[in-house]
Amino acid sequence: MAPVREGLFTEGAEPRLIGASCPTCGSMHFPRTERCPFCGAGSVEACELPSTGRLWAWTTVTAAPPGYQGPVPYGFGVVELGDCVRVVTRLTEPDAGALRAGQPMHLVVDDVGAGGELLTTWAFAPDPS
Repeated sequence: MAPVREGLFTEGAEPRLIGASCPTCGSMHFPRTERCPFCGAGSVEACELPSTGRLWAWTTVTAAPPGYQGPVPYGFGVVELGDCVRVVTRLTEPDAGALRAGQPMHLVVDDVGAGGELLTTWAFAPDPS
């Protein structure tokens, strides 16, 4: 299996998203780009983002987007990682009614189908509590 795109996340027991930090303005962003999207500085530094956060917004996707061959329905939302960045992400919980604002979430590596191949990507799962 191949990652959906190289350089987006680490794998292993404690996966992490790879974002960027701007030494000029202090902002962090994901995914990592060569320039800061906030101030335009060209000297951003790669950094691992927190692997836990809180659910900020969510919905359930009930129709597969073009090329997607993973399970439907699936959750889709925004997870706030500490005070540094909000990440638009797939969620492992497909039932929007089972989620709540501020719910603790953690990063997982997951496999999905797209374009006829199996890809490894990231998602956020609710913390068991």
